[in-house]
Amino acid sequence: MRSLKDSPIGLLDSGMGGISIWAEIVRQLPCEEVVYWADTAHCPYGGRSREEITALVRKGVEVLLGEGVKLIVIACNTATTAAIATLRAEWPEVLFVGLEPAVKPAAQATRSGVVGVLGTAYTVNSEMFRQTTERYATGIGVRVIATAGNGLVEAVETGCEDTPQTEQLLHRYIEPMLEAGADELVLACTHFPLLRPAIRRVIGGRKMRVIDPAAAIARHTAELLREHGWQTDRTSIGRSRFMGSGSAEEIERLRARAERYRTQYADEQTEVTEA
Repeated sequence: MRSLKDSPIGLLDSGMGGISIWAEIVRQLPCEEVVYWADTAHCPYGGRSREEITALVRKGVEVLLGEGVKLIVIACNTATTAAIATLRAEWPEVLFVGLEPAVKPAAQATRSGVVGVLGTAYTVNSEMFRQTTERYATGIGVRVIATAGNGLVEAVETGCEDTPQTEQLLHRYIEPMLEAGADELVLACTHFPLLRPAIRRVIGGRKMRVIDPAAAIARHTAELLREHGWQTDRTSIGRSRFMGSGSAEEIERLRARAERYRTQYADEQTEVTEA
């Protein structure tokens, strides 16, 4: 029987957004194997109902459990918001790592007292987000400007991250935040870190820190594995497998995009370390 130490980490997203979490997990936990399941046939999730999203996520979880994963990262803010409570109730024996918009660190770090949040319509309109915002920001006098980035997930899924049209969308969403004095931008959708080059161009020389949750999620995943004694004993680099509800061509495109992003991301981390 395979030991849990030797079992892979499961990662679930509606599509390519989980790449941003995957890249950091394989950077921090290079010897772990990862199984990435993408629901590309039903992406995006942001405009769907809670019931729809939960049903779709449940199917992905069943696939990952069938692959023998030892832990599942729900690498999607929308899926976490809609389904994480149901998943934990239905599979109490499974460790689930969910995402919460990084409002707390943004509210603690802001100097202007204004924080921008860019997420999907489902996330920014959810009761969970309202409670998080009240607890960590508005409750301490920090103003939060939350915007639904409609069209941005589709831009990432179709490989249009760096087009003029996508940059125009980002201008529309981010400019009002900058004009209101926001100096922190929370990316509350895992697709959005893939838009970082375009986001940087929109911000330009103005002071606004962009918060990507990937590093914190990977650290939490590592902590859970250590707490349960499930971290691998392997010393060789672990492999990643990509699966999903879409066609073989879509899954191959996901894999190739993930590898490109990992290289780009690794280069960015090196620049930060050397700066």
